[in-house]
Order: sequence, then structure tokens, then C-alpha cells
Amino acid sequence: MQVRPISPERLAEFLADRITALPGAGQRWLRVAVDGAAAARPGALADALVEPLRLRGRPALRVSAGDFLRPASVRLEYGKRDPDAFHDLWLDDGALLREVLDPLEPGGTGRVLPSLRDPATDRATRAPYTGLAPGGVLLLDGALLLGRWLPLELTVHLALTPAALARRTPPDEQWTLPAFSRYEAETAPAEAADVTVRVDDPRHPALVVRP
Repeated sequence: MQVRPISPERLAEFLADRITALPGAGQRWLRVAVDGAAAARPGALADALVEPLRLRGRPALRVSAGDFLRPASVRLEYGKRDPDAFHDLWLDDGALLREVLDPLEPGGTGRVLPSLRDPATDRATRAPYTGLAPGGVLLLDGALLLGRWLPLELTVHLALTPAALARRTPPDEQWTLPAFSRYEAETAPAEAADVTVRVDDPRHPALVVRP
């Protein structure tokens, strides 16, 4: 395994090239996940891919897993700071499949619900469905996405060392750290992902190149 430094701009270009080179790109929808703790800023990388993909003739639609959490009555059943619940219960996998990923299967409608629930208010966002043109790319960002058998054509994991994760996680979110330790132990996201990027310093990412 080699680790190759890469600029944030070049990383976006690299990933856009990788996406457009996927089998069937241009003829079907592609579903891409950028996985990482909030401290790794997966949403920022997913956002950065929109324009490079557009320039390659691939319209992109952004969705955040954080807008598909289960109702507070479910995810907070064991308290507001339970790391196992955060790992197991917070993400509404069923809604994400039903409203976002399954409509982009071959023969699907292409109509995606960009958000389901506001996690702050615990109310439905009432967002309208959005159609993604054939050949378009869904860019999904979020934490703890791998190992859930989500149908995705490409997965990118933003890796942080435990020290970097702890350093960059706000004090009021430190309770989530055991969940990420468990994720590392049970899912090994750096190995499960198609592409892994080390982001201990977000200004200087490094691409992990597997043999």
C-alpha cells in the first residue's frame, strides 16, 4: 500500500475521472458515497465533485445522509449520547433506500427525495422530489455508511487517525468517538471502500493506493 499526497483540487478531478470511467457511465445512474466522520468533512468533498462532473457532462445531485435520520423517538431511545445507538440506529437505511437509492436502479423512476427529516426539529422537510437525468450521478455524503449493503457504484472513505478524529471533533460530539472506534473494528472502512483518502490535515489529503 502506498500513500500519495494530492491537492484537494486534484483529488476532486481524480474522483470525477474515476466516476465517469465506471462501467455504464453515461447510460445509467451512478450512486457514489463519500463516507467519513463529520470531522473529515465528507460533505465538502461531495460538493466539490459537482462542478467537475458537470464539466464532464454528468449532472450531479447532492444528498446528505444526515437528512435521513430516524425519528428522535427511535434514535434517542437510549439517550442523546449513546454511541451504540449512534452507530446502529440513527441512520434510516430503509428510507434512504426507498427514497434515494432504489429509484436509481436500472428501470427506476430517477425521482429522488433530497431530504426527509430535519434532525434539529425532527420534522419532515417536505422537500419536493427531484428528477435526476439519465447518466446523472447521485453524490451521497455521511458517516458510518459502509457495511450496510447500500447499493452504490463507488464508495470513498475519508480516513482519520484516532488522534486526529479526537482533535477535530467538537467537545459536545466527543461521545460519538466510541462509535467510530467500533466502525473501524467491525467494518474496516478503509479496506471496504473503493477509494480511501487520508485527511488528518484537510488541506493536504493523501490518496491511499492499493497494490
